[in-house]
Amino acid sequence: MARRQQSPIKKRHKHIAPAPAPILSTPISPPRPNPAELKIVFWPTPVLTHRAKPVEQIDDWLRQVSRRMMELMEKHKGVGLAGPQVGLPLRLFVMAETGKAADARAIINPVLDQQEGFEEAEEGCLSLPDIRGKITRYVKLRIQGLDIAGQPVVLHLEGFPARIVQHETDHLDGVLIIDRMAPLTRLAQRKALKALENAAAK
Repeated sequence: MARRQQSPIKKRHKHIAPAPAPILSTPISPPRPNPAELKIVFWPTPVLTHRAKPVEQIDDWLRQVSRRMMELMEKHKGVGLAGPQVGLPLRLFVMAETGKAADARAIINPVLDQQEGFEEAEEGCLSLPDIRGKITRYVKLRIQGLDIAGQPVVLHLEGFPARIVQHETDHLDGVLIIDRMAPLTRLAQRKALKALENAAAK
């Protein structure tokens, strides 16, 4: 998720519309690439629109991957980064409200529940540069998963941190912010999306 810009937040009492169902099959990718060579991938790279697989093994390779993701998050001025965003179809993301790698934590195989309230705020995405839009998210939630040592993690989050984990968990389900935008808002992004398509075709 791109770093937040200062903008007013509108609280609304409405349900979050479900995003379009992602493609269920997982694209073929190198099984265990060199973590140092990972980089952020951009839409319309297929891995971004496929549901990621659960992490089955937490080892030194995965720890190196998470550290590299934290470095990329800070370098690109983000506050979160998910496995698919570096080409890995794995249910893993890193996050830091400050955007600093030193403050970041990794969460593996996350599950969200106990969601409460709704609010709308502007979001950006490191895999969709120059595209921003207002997205409705839950205000409060609980997230459960594993840390990079394989230990259980349970966090109760509210506000911006809750928004970050919803954004990153969407990535693990093959859902992007453009999938959650209102039709007119997405239409307004057509030039930026076309530019990304053209860049990918080169």
